[in-house]
Amino acid sequence: MSILYKLGPEVQELLHEQVMPLAHVPFSKLPRAALLLLSDGTWVPGVRVESATFSLVIPAMLNAVTTALSLHRLDWVAVVSSAPVSLAEEAYLTELPLASFTKVHPHILINGRTSSVPTLSHRLPPTLPESITSPKDGIKKARHVTQHAYIPESHFPVGCVVQTHDGHVLPGVNVEHPNWSHILCAERNVLGTAVSYGLLPLKTIYLSCPEAPLGTPCGACRQLLVELAPTATLWMDRATNPPEQTSPDLLLPGAFRGSMLGS
Repeated sequence: MSILYKLGPEVQELLHEQVMPLAHVPFSKLPRAALLLLSDGTWVPGVRVESATFSLVIPAMLNAVTTALSLHRLDWVAVVSSAPVSLAEEAYLTELPLASFTKVHPHILINGRTSSVPTLSHRLPPTLPESITSPKDGIKKARHVTQHAYIPESHFPVGCVVQTHDGHVLPGVNVEHPNWSHILCAERNVLGTAVSYGLLPLKTIYLSCPEAPLGTPCGACRQLLVELAPTATLWMDRATNPPEQTSPDLLLPGAFRGSMLGS
């Protein structure tokens, strides 16, 4: 009962009042939120992020987990959902070999590898401690972030760092999963983080593929970039090639924006 007491009403109130309103759900109008609790009591939010291409929707729980990985925090204690945890969400965590989660309540999963549940403290800041002073500096930071990529299948690191108009600097990495349909690329990862923390719009995006001379965002990432960061400047860093500047609109001309969906 102590687990339910610590992670029940207080967390549900936090999810519904502070986190869930940030969900990007223009089509379903059904916001969802999740909260990942870390060993020191800090927490990482995740919200549902919908796309005009429905199969590219980022679920709230996956959003929180991939944000934590980008911030290099693997000390997961529990996950709490604003809605009952679905079988798909439970499978996502169960199949991700970084923790051993067990459902103890319709809304709560506990990592069995932890010995105690800390008292909830404050939200984990999503920003990197440094500012970005130039495109060269942004690319350097994106390359550094690739070290946190979770890539047991491909061994292909990708890092993404974005700068908001308010000066926040957020990281994102590619996060693989045994179920390949649940893999999230670095670009979509950082976009999900920006939405979950209420930090849109984005000013500049720095993408690094240090092992791919011809690397560019995949089609799925191009779609989300057009929808969530259409006016951002995008810098692409590919191995030893010179950095290239472009924009989401140039990467995906004639993009489907779903203006008639859900109307």
